[in-house]
Amino acid sequence: MDFPEPLLLGTLLRRYQRFLADVRLDSGATVTAHCTNTGSLKTCAEPGWRVALSRSPNPARKLAYTWELVHNGKVWIGINTHLANHLAEEAIRQGWIPELAGWPGLQRERRYGENSRIDLLLRDGEKLCYVEVKNVTLLGEDGCLCFPDAVTERGRKHLGELSRMVAAGHRAAMLYVVQRGDGSAFRPAREIDPAYAAALAEAGRAGVEILAYRARVGLAGIELRDRLELHPSLAVAASRLSGYSSGVGKEAM
Repeated sequence: MDFPEPLLLGTLLRRYQRFLADVRLDSGATVTAHCTNTGSLKTCAEPGWRVALSRSPNPARKLAYTWELVHNGKVWIGINTHLANHLAEEAIRQGWIPELAGWPGLQRERRYGENSRIDLLLRDGEKLCYVEVKNVTLLGEDGCLCFPDAVTERGRKHLGELSRMVAAGHRAAMLYVVQRGDGSAFRPAREIDPAYAAALAEAGRAGVEILAYRARVGLAGIELRDRLELHPSLAVAASRLSGYSSGVGKEAM
């Protein structure tokens, strides 16, 4: 995914009220940008860090700028959660995620379960694969990439819905889109939301596939390209992936 227009560079002054960030642009102007990320942005929002903003041509928008990237002194980090589904769709269509390759049909935001919407629904005739997508920006103290960075009851609900889809005879996958180039492996952030960590482990035992892919993040664009190792605590769930092949329906667990 390429950014349609060159991003504007600046320095983060502060992030506040979850949705707002004050930025001093390199031009010298100070602007308020929209922050799409509703999480804590822990390890991603230190005042003084370099940031990159996009600017909307829509004059009706209340805030013309959107905060896209932040640089921690080592790597660019993509904090725009609205891009995660787009990156996942692009990667699946391009065949960059082998575990989810071979499905001729792909739909976004389809209703399912108990008043939920699945991020991506893959289809091959009557065979279905439900894919939930989460954006990952948190770097743990142990060097692992972690999710979530704030307590998420909604995230636990999604894991339960995926487990029910597996029980109904479909495939289901939890796909973590990691938008930063540092860190070693992926794990749930038990220290922040132990209930979510327990729910993820339970979903893995129920047959939900757990996938983490790292994006290559830069000022020109972002591509979801590289599979990220799962922490040993998720090894059991990860081993289940060997029972699947591209475009095949539910296998015996």
